[in-house]
Amino acid sequence: MKAALKKHPGEVLSVEAEIEKGRGAIYEFDIKGADGKEWEVECEAKSGKVYEEEVDVDASNDEFKSKAKVTLEDAKKAALAKFAGEVISIEYELENGNPVYEFDIKTASGKEMEVEVDAVTGKVGEAEEEVYEIGKD
Repeated sequence: MKAALKKHPGEVLSVEAEIEKGRGAIYEFDIKGADGKEWEVECEAKSGKVYEEEVDVDASNDEFKSKAKVTLEDAKKAALAKFAGEVISIEYELENGNPVYEFDIKTASGKEMEVEVDAVTGKVGEAEEEVYEIGKD
């Protein structure tokens, strides 16, 4: 938590402990930053090293728009090709400075998947099943 707050001072809104493929145990902190932005910071559980920082932006964010090469519709098609279902929410993010679309998809089996699509390459990246999250509205 100290490492996450050092990067983005503010108030920790929620914490998740996860086992991530290829990374092992991690902590994911949602922080309401002193800068007014909401940050998601992921740290390795053993070392405390910060390896991913995300900030939510809106679709009109200049940095997102200037870097994105893939349209929202094309990104949505890529996400749904990987996880068929209904898109229930869309977020625009800068992940370590790179633009990413994040889709929450409700699959036919009732699972809710969180799927990231790189807004530069159009490749489907991280995908995880949303099970339960504490501390969110």
